[in-house]
Amino acid sequence: MTLAAFLAFAGLSLFAAISPGPAVVMAARTGLREGFRTGVFLAVGIGTGAVFWASAALFGLGVIFAAAPALLWALKITGAAYLLYLGWGMWRNAQTPLDMSQTRALPRTPLSAFRLGLLTQLANPKPAVMFAAIFLGTVPPQTPLWVLGALLAVVFLNETLWTTAVARVFAMDRTRARYISLKTLIDRTFGGLLALLGVKIAAT
Repeated sequence: MTLAAFLAFAGLSLFAAISPGPAVVMAARTGLREGFRTGVFLAVGIGTGAVFWASAALFGLGVIFAAAPALLWALKITGAAYLLYLGWGMWRNAQTPLDMSQTRALPRTPLSAFRLGLLTQLANPKPAVMFAAIFLGTVPPQTPLWVLGALLAVVFLNETLWTTAVARVFAMDRTRARYISLKTLIDRTFGGLLALLGVKIAAT
């Protein structure tokens, strides 16, 4: 694999990480409500989920989806239902006031944050199809295993670092102050976005 092809893969996977989706929405909300540290563990879970889908694409899941569309449909419906569940929870609790005796909402444990990030990423099976196209366009046959491992590491770093940066921005005190004043509107916006993304995943 040439250096140019490697860099092309890195650029395409970074573009995939940056594109708006459930992971970015969840990273923003976690940074707002639970702080940067929790956002980092969430981001690691998101990165791990991206590696799962990239590995699945690398080992032929995209081909399986093409041969058995019902499997992709079932995964999309399951993922969409999970995102709708998360979105409804945000919408329903939007009017619940923050406990102002705390500087932050009580953060979840690192393991819980990691699990939330992982499940949020796995709720969207479309990256497997996208990664299949990226691998097909940039990775030649008989690429050494160590190179494939490096490509998966790039996927992990792109997803994790980007969602960490999103969580950091939304964890800033100025951002939080604005959130407190507009909590109901912001929580319902986040909930609505997750629900819309779930519908979009199910419908496409």
